[in-house]
Amino acid sequence: MKKQIKRFRVRTVSAMVAMAFVANAWAVDPFTVRDIRVEGLQRVEPGTIFASLPFRIGEQYNDEKGSAAIRALFGLGLFKDVRLEVSGDVLVVIVEERPTVADVDFVGSREFDKDVLKKALREIGLTEGRPYDQSLADRAEQELKRQYINKSLYGAEVVTTVTPIERNRVNLTFTVTEGEPARIKEIRVVGNKAFGESTLKGLFDLDTGGFLSWYTKSDRYSRAKLNADLEALRSYYLSRGYLEFRIESTQVAISPNKQDITITVNVTEGERYAVSAVRLEGNYLGKEEEFKSLVTIIPGEPYNADKVAETTKAFNDYFGNFGYAFANVEARPEIDRPNGRVAFVLVAEPSRRAYVRRINVGGNNRTRDEVIRREFRQFESSWYDADKIKLSRDRIDRLGYFKEVNVETSDVPGAPDQVDLNISVVEKPTGSLQLGAGFSSAEKLALSFSIKQENAFGTGNYLGVEVNTSKYNRTIAFSSVNPYFTPDGVSRSIDLYHRSSRPYEDQGGNYELATTGAGLRFGVPFSEVDTVFFGGAVERTQIKPGTNIPAAYLRYAERFGYTSTAMPLSIGWARDDRDSAIAPTRGRYQRVAGEVGVFGDARYLRSNYQFQQYFALNKQFTLAFNGELGYGKGLGDRPYPVFKNFYSGGLGSVRGFDQGTLGPKDVTGSTIGGPKKITMNAEIITPFPGAGNDRSLRMFGFFDAGNVYGEEEKFRLGELRSSVGVGLSWISPMGPLRLAAAHPIRKFAGDRIQRLQFQIGTSF
Repeated sequence: MKKQIKRFRVRTVSAMVAMAFVANAWAVDPFTVRDIRVEGLQRVEPGTIFASLPFRIGEQYNDEKGSAAIRALFGLGLFKDVRLEVSGDVLVVIVEERPTVADVDFVGSREFDKDVLKKALREIGLTEGRPYDQSLADRAEQELKRQYINKSLYGAEVVTTVTPIERNRVNLTFTVTEGEPARIKEIRVVGNKAFGESTLKGLFDLDTGGFLSWYTKSDRYSRAKLNADLEALRSYYLSRGYLEFRIESTQVAISPNKQDITITVNVTEGERYAVSAVRLEGNYLGKEEEFKSLVTIIPGEPYNADKVAETTKAFNDYFGNFGYAFANVEARPEIDRPNGRVAFVLVAEPSRRAYVRRINVGGNNRTRDEVIRREFRQFESSWYDADKIKLSRDRIDRLGYFKEVNVETSDVPGAPDQVDLNISVVEKPTGSLQLGAGFSSAEKLALSFSIKQENAFGTGNYLGVEVNTSKYNRTIAFSSVNPYFTPDGVSRSIDLYHRSSRPYEDQGGNYELATTGAGLRFGVPFSEVDTVFFGGAVERTQIKPGTNIPAAYLRYAERFGYTSTAMPLSIGWARDDRDSAIAPTRGRYQRVAGEVGVFGDARYLRSNYQFQQYFALNKQFTLAFNGELGYGKGLGDRPYPVFKNFYSGGLGSVRGFDQGTLGPKDVTGSTIGGPKKITMNAEIITPFPGAGNDRSLRMFGFFDAGNVYGEEEKFRLGELRSSVGVGLSWISPMGPLRLAAAHPIRKFAGDRIQRLQFQIGTSF
């Protein structure tokens, strides 16, 4: 009854308001308007009023036009009140403007940055300078609550305070009481028979929490995360033969105090099916055998939805290689339920062949069009080629200038055999100014400064200045890279540097090796993943004497001088098809580098080969191998320069041994490195317990082996040092951090052991 009375009152008030408008508009007989005046304006331009009126000076005014004028002016959303008055044959429009929002502020918000909340309100129309009304404030409160619910803060309360200020403006203050986040108390999977509940819940990123939940927030409910987990569950069953698996329902229940969440997933597994046969039907352009070679569905094995999707995608891509952008490939199952078998018929219809008419680039507000277009391998007015389009998209993404890269195909109206490619990018900041400090067990405190711009002025060129200081290594370097020095993609790098270093176990001496130089290098791409580098440099290396200087350094300095000049020529090759440079799970990386000193005081050959391979064992475990060989030799009658020696031991080589202490020793007992080096590493990598499937925080078990040999020594596997251990890898805001606890399993007398080591910035 109360609801009915309230509804009646609302309708009555609305009717009275409408009658008032009608009375104002219909109080006069029709007449010809000689003039129109507007009163009450403060910020709104008079032209806005005149443009909304359905009549002009010299036209006739009547009741219908008056009502239309009032509706149009209210429809602008700028006025609280609108009246029309007549003075003779002059029409007076009297308005009362709505106040405008002068400032929006938030009190008590800790979960969100204020700019994030302001952006959310801006999207619903509430921002500084916009007209204010109560309905907009109510919408703002609901939007803020929605933002907090997305963060599992179901108990968040929002109170709006409106403060009028001068010139018909208001300040809005949203006072937020966030409360405690709701946490997942229980996750249940009901209806499963083939797999244990713990196995299925292990597929989820959401969980009931652990001692690292403060970091991963995996115990906070999110609809998007739950949908992703349900897809992971569905994929798990469909890839193991359960063709008719279904998720019947998902219930998310929250406790009355809005603190505990229970998630229940009801599933129907169905029967497990094996593939009995695979047939091809339709038009395969006379290339049936080539298409059959792309089939990954294997008769006799359990049904696997991933293999079916992989096959149909491979078919579509292969059709795309011949210009058939609209090919349709359908995998039709023929189910034999009594025998638990299923046959697949792959039906193909290539449709029509298409040309790419135009390639449109959008979203690049800073980056020049040519920087994006030069990465494209699909050309305009050429056959549509799916492989080239995918390759082009990947090349643009690998530039590192964009958060997102999307390629969409659109039809050309009136031209059924043509398509347009629309490339949209979302740019990210590519410049960085960094001041920081790092600490490692080997180098103690290291201060660093760098300023880098990977996409200078939107040209795609790299500019960088780097300064690093530590107890053992100091660097100041300037570098510039033009990735398209020539239109064919030949890159040019210019480096200017000064580096000084001391052996890691320096016992208070002040001797050091200092190198100053400049280099010019070019990179020539021979394929999409292969690049050959070559160049030259001019270097000046000085051996600065001090206490505890190794005798080998003194002998070299006495024979060839404390200062050596060299003009090394370099050549190298690199191939990189890893899925990530920081946290790879699959792919291979290879690098060969050679340096030859042919002019100057130092005459030598220095070469290095590195090989890395990553295998994704499953969603959580990655197997990684790393191998590195280094070799150096003096040329002519000159020995190999001691300042070009390799070092090994510690993070990045053989963990468990003190940094840089493996290999030949001087008569003083100092490690002097050597011209030959071998390193082998193997790791099993998995997300840290309690971190879910977060790849930024991982732990690993490892086996390391390696050593350094002198110029007259041979590679002897019997002299390899080795260790095993466990470690932690964290992609922190300061950079990749690795902590390793190692146990040497093969060591020799005189080896310096360091069982716990850590460093920020190591890559393997």
